[in-house]
Amino acid sequence: MKPSSTITVSSVLPSALEPLRELALNLRWTWRRQCVDLFRSVDPEVFADVGENPIAMLPRVSAGRLAEAARDESFLARMRDEVGDLRTYLDSGRWFQRTVPDGIGTGAGTSPSIAYFSMEFGITPTLPIYSGGLGILAGDHLKSASDLGVPMVAIGLLYQDGYFSQSLDRSGWQQESYRHNDPEQLPVQPLSGADGEQLTVAVTLPGGREVDIAIWRAQVGRVPLLLLDTDLASNDEGARQITDRLYGGDHEHRILQELVLGIGGVRAVQAHTAVADVPAPSVFHLNEGHAGFSGLERVGRLLQAGSSFAEAVAEVRAGTVFTTHTPVPAGIDRFEADQLRGYLDADESGLSRLIPALPVEAALALGIEEGGDVFNMAQLGFRIAQRSNGVARLHGAVSRAMFQDLYPGFDVPEVPIGSVTNGVHRRTWTSPAMDDLVTKAMGAVDVSALSDWSALATLTDHELTETRDTLRADLVEMARTQVRESWLRRGADEAELAWTGTILDPHALTIGFARRVSTYKRLTLMLSDPDRLRRILQDEERPVQIVIAGKSHPADRPGKEFLQQLVRFADDHGVRHRIVFLPDYDIRMASVLIAGADVWMNNPIRPEEASGTSGMKAVLNGGLTFSVSDGWWDEMKDDDAGWTIPTAAVGDQGERDRLEADALYEILESRIVPLFYERDARGMQRGWMTKVRSSLVTIAPRITAARMVRDYVSDLYLPAARAAAAFTAEPALAGAFSSWKEDVQAAWPAVSVSSVVLEGAEEGRAATGSEVTVAAEVQLGGLSEEDVLVEAVVGPLADDDEIIEPHLIPLQREQDGRWVARVALPFPGEIGCTVRVTPQHPVLAHRAELGLVATA
Repeated sequence: MKPSSTITVSSVLPSALEPLRELALNLRWTWRRQCVDLFRSVDPEVFADVGENPIAMLPRVSAGRLAEAARDESFLARMRDEVGDLRTYLDSGRWFQRTVPDGIGTGAGTSPSIAYFSMEFGITPTLPIYSGGLGILAGDHLKSASDLGVPMVAIGLLYQDGYFSQSLDRSGWQQESYRHNDPEQLPVQPLSGADGEQLTVAVTLPGGREVDIAIWRAQVGRVPLLLLDTDLASNDEGARQITDRLYGGDHEHRILQELVLGIGGVRAVQAHTAVADVPAPSVFHLNEGHAGFSGLERVGRLLQAGSSFAEAVAEVRAGTVFTTHTPVPAGIDRFEADQLRGYLDADESGLSRLIPALPVEAALALGIEEGGDVFNMAQLGFRIAQRSNGVARLHGAVSRAMFQDLYPGFDVPEVPIGSVTNGVHRRTWTSPAMDDLVTKAMGAVDVSALSDWSALATLTDHELTETRDTLRADLVEMARTQVRESWLRRGADEAELAWTGTILDPHALTIGFARRVSTYKRLTLMLSDPDRLRRILQDEERPVQIVIAGKSHPADRPGKEFLQQLVRFADDHGVRHRIVFLPDYDIRMASVLIAGADVWMNNPIRPEEASGTSGMKAVLNGGLTFSVSDGWWDEMKDDDAGWTIPTAAVGDQGERDRLEADALYEILESRIVPLFYERDARGMQRGWMTKVRSSLVTIAPRITAARMVRDYVSDLYLPAARAAAAFTAEPALAGAFSSWKEDVQAAWPAVSVSSVVLEGAEEGRAATGSEVTVAAEVQLGGLSEEDVLVEAVVGPLADDDEIIEPHLIPLQREQDGRWVARVALPFPGEIGCTVRVTPQHPVLAHRAELGLVATA
């Protein structure tokens, strides 16, 4: 019988339990075990049913159980302890407060505040606004910034449907579905004004079409995360769908999302600053190019205040940091220039209606590629930010080569793109079992704040073995459940799935592989020789098992074909007990898979992996790394802590895949498998656990997000804050710098270097350790000596007669007008020398910044 009406019944939280809501609305609970245990104890069954989401759980707990908890003094004491701990955490001075002096920021007595923009944030499955690595990295960044006390506000989008949920059809083809996100079920609250109403901002699209944007706030420890939402009744249907799906839709949909994130985000930050009564951010960090339009919005605001375009760009650049995450051009957002020109919507005077006072063509020039037809969001990022970085040392080098054309005349090593290697939030990604071992060895301290983890070398083989066995068993149990549920969704009958209860062996060597399924990550490299892989998996004495997960973008057909190929292999009756694919990879699944894997495998095409962080999380749990020398492993690889798959030096990709697959199989068969199954007289894995201890001691301290955020603060945020503060303290600086830059650019064609001589070398020869004098004639074209930096470039010669690993030695102008420097020759061999001139000014962060150089 169908009902004639329906009603939703929710439990009312007793006043004594009201602090539970305070705890639930601060996402610090996601990395505090005691708080998770507190929520679970309210009603374990309901907590599990709602995916461990306390916001969704509390209305569903029965009134009787809530009343019982409200009378339970033991429970109330635990709750009060958690509330007290949270408030102490929020109010106490932390690393940043102890380290960074006041006065570096918007004015005397203040510290810099950072606005951190990202298209996605992976903080918890209960806030499903992430897809993969970029979002997880952003979430870990916020958590560690909170732990360190870094004053930060973050900006993202509140997606109605988030990223897709993954399932498989009977043939193994990926299927996508979307779940609607109800804000009432999420750990977010409206950002309200003085009148108690939710604050909104707006952007105006062509034709006077105004899009209203609601602002929600999620609290990530000490960091407010502002989430923008266009699903409002005041908007038309198209506008309501702007924030519907993460990475969904076509280029037009992506442009609209990025306009909302960048322009709406800056306006939301201004609104938040006013209602929260906090200092306005002095540093803006763009996590990928998606937020590039935030820079244009800030330029427009300065233009409205009376600055010229050049002055506004200079001031915005000073306080902006840009992080690029892709080492391949295909990973960059590129839009048709005319399409973007239409959205900027110039009026009859050429000024944008979208961003008032912004000259459209001048703004477009910041991102236009050569040829003028394509607008490149990464180029906008580099041109609107004075400081930029890749996310691993190798990725920084790759990025410098990718974007060398933006800095003509400079060799790749001098392109002003640095690197901050990614890290992972230790408390989020260390399993409780391993965390207990760490605490036992190092005490109840914030381990992430320490660089010396040598105390972990005292962990015994027995302790490590017991913990690793527990984590592997947890993974096996989870995988059996997931595989069974996946087959039911694929249309299998319950009666034919008994085999899923016995797949995998809790004592066998377990390899984890979980990545976004794109072609360069080479999911199917392990299938290059299927028969050889079968022999490895099916070895009766020394079996190997592989647990795999990952999503392919809905529009990535080649990636889906790779996934289907892998799934079909895993479906084979002969190996399905040894290799499994787990659909719908998310944070919750990752925490079990990563912790349970003995070995974490990563085999991208070098150097196309920007950083990768999943292997870092495995390290924190006693897993060992088996990877191509790419991303973070390239700079941290250690034979005592893992294994490196050699990179084949061949041009043909098919042959390279074959050679690297052979190397993968060989290392697995001859080194990894024997070591895992080697036992001493007591049955212990002495050799394996020695390697685990080495990994924990030498690698783990270097891969924490706490180290990463400290690097951002010292290398990027504080220099950017000082640069931004200089413009604030000296209002005339922007105009003076802009005038100086115009003068330099106008004079530069007349700047030249000639008559370079080496004095003190007999017939072009000199003894090692001797000194020579470099002298040159330099024409400054009307510039002053203070406007330029004259340097000798000295270094060994490569086969093509190019100077490599150059040393830069400043020259001084002497009374006779020549520029001279003394140069030591500490090493033998063919040494090359030239002299060059570059602009210098206190506002410039790098000699290559203006792309101007004159060379002999």
